[in-house]
Amino acid sequence: MTQKTILNDTHRALGAKMVDFGGWDMPISYGSQIEEHHAVRRDAGMFDVSHMTVVDLHGARCREFLRHLLANSVDKLKASGKALYSCMLNEQGGVIDDLIVYFLAEDFFRVVVNASTRDKDLAWIEKQAAAFDVKVSERPDFAMIAVQGPHARDKVLGLLTPEARAKVAKIGKFVAAEGDGLFIARTGYTGEDGFEIIVPEKDAVSLWNRLMDAGVAPCGLGARDTLRLEMCYPLNGSDLSPDRSPIEAGLSIFVDLNKPVFIGRDVLAEQKAKGVSSRLAPLKIAGTSPPLRAHYTVFKGDSQIGELCSGTLSPSLKAGIGLAYLPTQFARIGEELEIDVRGRRFPARVEKKPFYQPATRSS
Repeated sequence: MTQKTILNDTHRALGAKMVDFGGWDMPISYGSQIEEHHAVRRDAGMFDVSHMTVVDLHGARCREFLRHLLANSVDKLKASGKALYSCMLNEQGGVIDDLIVYFLAEDFFRVVVNASTRDKDLAWIEKQAAAFDVKVSERPDFAMIAVQGPHARDKVLGLLTPEARAKVAKIGKFVAAEGDGLFIARTGYTGEDGFEIIVPEKDAVSLWNRLMDAGVAPCGLGARDTLRLEMCYPLNGSDLSPDRSPIEAGLSIFVDLNKPVFIGRDVLAEQKAKGVSSRLAPLKIAGTSPPLRAHYTVFKGDSQIGELCSGTLSPSLKAGIGLAYLPTQFARIGEELEIDVRGRRFPARVEKKPFYQPATRSS
C-alpha cells in the first residue's frame, strides 16, 4: 500500500504531479522542474523529505555500537548536535544504506536513513544493536522539510523566535540545533547551503505554509535529483547498493580504516590495499544531447564497458551528465568515451567531481 506524508494534501492542492517513490506518494514537480532547480541554485527551494526515516538510539553503549555499525568514525562527534555522513555496510562491504548520524548525548544518537531501504535498515540496526543493549526507536511522529539555496538560511531564520534564531544562526555545517520545537540541521542533498528541519508531524503543514509565505519555492523530487547529480551525490538504490562498496562508489573519505573493527572492514581494507576493478565515474556529454538516463550503455571504442546508474540533463550546465561504474582504467579524469542514447552514440568525458560548483555549499 502506498504511503503518504502529512503534506500529501498540501502538495495536491498546489497542483503537484505525484509519483510513487519507494512506496511513497511523492511530488515530482509542481509545474516546471527546471524552474524549481533554478530556484534552489539562485534563491531558496524546499522539499518534503518526510518519507525519510528518523531513528533514535538510546543506551550507554551507543557510541560503541555505532563504531561497530558504521564505516565512518563516530569518534569525530564530540559536541552535541554534530553530524556525520557514513555508510552502513554488510559483511561483504556492500552499502546497505548511506545515512547521517547526529550526536546528542553519550546515550542518545539520532540517525536519518533513506525511505526505500527503511525496512531492511531497521531490521539490520535492531539486529546489530541487540548485543550492545541499545534501544532503537523509529520516530513516525516527525516530518522533515529540506530548505536549500543561497537565501535558504535567511528565510528560515526569519521565521524563528529571537531566542531560537540566535541559537540556529550560529551553527556550522553538519551541525544541528533545536529551537521553537524544531530540530534544525545545516545539512542537505543539493550542494547549496540550507537546513534540513525535523518537525513534529502536527506542525509540518503550518511550517510549509509559512516557508511559502516567506518566498521559499516548493520543489519536487525531480529537481532534487538534478541538483544532487550536479554535485555527484550518489543515490542509494541507483548508485549505491549492497553489491558495491563505498570505495568503489568513490566514498573512501567517509571510510575510517583506522578503526580496528566495523562491519565490512576486512573487505574494504583489502580493496584499499589491492585496488578495485571498477569505480563510480562522473560522465558528461561533450556538447548538447538528449537527457541521459539510467541503463544507457557506455562504450570505449567498440567495447561496452558499463552503463549509467543515474543520468539527467543538467539545468545549470545544459549538458547531459551521469554516473556509471567503469573499469578502473577507464574511470580516470579526462578519459574519452561514448554513451549510447537510444541507438545514437554521443562523445562523453570522465569529469572531476562535482560537475557544478555552487557559490555556497552545505557540505
